[in-house]
Amino acid sequence: MNAHLRTALGLAGRGVPVLPLRAGKVPFGNCPACRNNACGGRPNMKSSGTCACPRPCHAWAAATTAPATLAGPAWATAWEQAQTVAYHPGGIGLTVVDLDHAAAIAWARETLPATRTVPTTRGEHWIYQGAMQSTNAVRDGVDIKSTMVYARWLGPGTGTMTALPDVVRALVVKKPSPVRPVTAPMPAGGGGCRHRTPAYLERGIAMAEQRITEAAGGVHATVYRTFLAVLSAHGRCGCLTDAHAARLFAAAQTKGETARHCADAWSNARTALGM
Repeated sequence: MNAHLRTALGLAGRGVPVLPLRAGKVPFGNCPACRNNACGGRPNMKSSGTCACPRPCHAWAAATTAPATLAGPAWATAWEQAQTVAYHPGGIGLTVVDLDHAAAIAWARETLPATRTVPTTRGEHWIYQGAMQSTNAVRDGVDIKSTMVYARWLGPGTGTMTALPDVVRALVVKKPSPVRPVTAPMPAGGGGCRHRTPAYLERGIAMAEQRITEAAGGVHATVYRTFLAVLSAHGRCGCLTDAHAARLFAAAQTKGETARHCADAWSNARTALGM
């Protein structure tokens, strides 16, 4: 049996959701049915999402603890080509503070509570008990890896794991990142406006923002479905503007979505509706 698959099965047996990574520490590319998120994405690591693809093509969302999936024929080629094993920290209630160089490690030793550490190629992973929003570059050489991301499995590490401290949570408490401009123009008018008053459109946008904001899980899929619903109801008459889209993008980014995911979901929703 492939050594990486053996490692993955051992971790899965302990309840750790895992997936293979190819050269360059990157996930395997989306299969044709899922490329560019055409399937709507998988909201979590379980197979109950909107995409039923069995292959490891959705990065962190493909992580699983199911031996039948890991060792099944759909993943056989992936394990043959895999260079390492990754896991989903947030899926087991963990947060990894990824320290990329010596200066970042020195900062952590002065600032953060001691916890379990794992050496990496250039630095260290500090692992805390507790999940949180993942964010890259919270400071020079420091990334937070927890929900909706994967981290390389580099061994169990040393030291006693401690509870996720407020000082780590505070690293990502900031204003949402700037909204990426909508890459495609809004549909031109001509479809006939069904809106009784301007308040009808405003109410629809506000409800869409609320739906995204209140999503307790499956944020990626919720964002896609919400964009699809908004464009279906308001996208053809010319009333929907870039300002409305920006509000929806901001709501999604506040929930942890990246600007790129927002733009992709918006584009995919428009394609699905033939816009």
